[in-house]
Amino acid sequence: MAVELHGYEYSVYAWIARFALHEKGVKYQWAEINPFADDVPASYLAMHPFKRVPVLVHDGFAVYETTAITRYIDEAFDGPPLQRTQPQERARCSQIVSIVDSYAYWPLVRQVFSHGYLRSRTGRHVDNREIQHGLTAAPKVLAALEAVADEGPWLCGDGLSLADIHLAPMISYFVLVPEGRDQLQTHPRLSRWWSAISTRQACRETVPRLPQAAQ
Repeated sequence: MAVELHGYEYSVYAWIARFALHEKGVKYQWAEINPFADDVPASYLAMHPFKRVPVLVHDGFAVYETTAITRYIDEAFDGPPLQRTQPQERARCSQIVSIVDSYAYWPLVRQVFSHGYLRSRTGRHVDNREIQHGLTAAPKVLAALEAVADEGPWLCGDGLSLADIHLAPMISYFVLVPEGRDQLQTHPRLSRWWSAISTRQACRETVPRLPQAAQ
C-alpha cells in the first residue's frame, strides 16, 4: 500500500496533507517538488497540469487539490475520523475550509508571512506594501472565522476535523509575524483553538523547517 506525497517544503497546502496523514497514522514517502521552478518535471505536470502542490499518489491513484486529498486520506485509511457526520457540523466544516481557501490564504500567507517572514530569510525581495495589505485584510477574515468557530477547543464539534487541519498551517505562518500574532490574540475563540491545535503532536511533527534570520 504505497503512499507518496509530492509537495513543496514551505507550502501550507502540502503541510495540510501531511498533517492529515499523520493524524491517520499513514506512512508515506515525501517527494520534494518546487512549483515555482522553471524546470518542473514533465512527470509531475502529468499528474498536476496546473503546476501546484500537493499531489497524493496511493497505489497508482493520483489526486490533486488539497480538499480532495484530505477527504481521500480520511476515507481511504483507518484511524480517527476527520469529517463530521451531522449535517450542520459537516456544512460548517466545509464553510470554514472554503473561507480559508478563498479569503485567508492570500493575506495571511502570501502577503503577511511571505513578505513579513520568509522572503527576507531566503534572499528574495520584500514588499512592505504587501505586508500592510495583508494585515489590513486579515481582521475581516479572522472575524469571520471567529463568528463560526465553536466555543470549544475545535472549530466544528467535539473533535478534530479537516477544518482544523486546513486552518492550522496558515495561522501558524501568520503568527510568525508579530502583528499577525497580535491580531489573533484579539479573537478569543480562535486563540483558544490555536492553543489546542498548535500543541497537538501531528501539528508539531509536520511543521516545516523554515529558514532562520541571517546573523
